[in-house]
Amino acid sequence: MSISSPITADAAAHVLFHYGHDGGYQAGSFTTHLITAIDSADVSNKARLTLGFPEYVAAVNLIQNHRDGADRLRAIVHGEAAA
Repeated sequence: MSISSPITADAAAHVLFHYGHDGGYQAGSFTTHLITAIDSADVSNKARLTLGFPEYVAAVNLIQNHRDGADRLRAIVHGEAAA
C-alpha cells in the first residue's frame, strides 16, 4: 500500500469514527472539528490544512476517494499496513 502522506493509527481511527465505520474511536473536540473542517473544505483550503495536519488530510482523502479507503484505514489502525 502506498499513501503519499503518513497516516498515524490515531488519525486513521479518528477518521473511521467520523465516517461511522467500525474500527475507529472518537477524537477530542479539536480533532473532531478539524476532521469536519477537512471533510467540508474546498481544494484550496484542504491544501492549507495539509500544511499543518497532513496525516488527517491524507486519511480523509483516502476514505473519501478510494473504494477500499475504510479497509485501508482499519489496516493502519491494526498495524497491518504501513501508512
